[in-house]
Amino acid sequence: MLRWTISFIILAIIAGLFGFTGIAAGAASIAKILFFIFIVLFVLSLLFGKRMI
Repeated sequence: MLRWTISFIILAIIAGLFGFTGIAAGAASIAKILFFIFIVLFVLSLLFGKRMI
């Protein structure tokens, strides 16, 4: 999921450089949402992983 976030960030930067502000804003918002989902899943996996041991 972190790879998708990085891909959308790169897409947003490239689109912003070429002047496609609508696409850049959309890609940046998708990257932001994916990043927060990644953080939540990462924290949950850390918590539940420690409980299994």
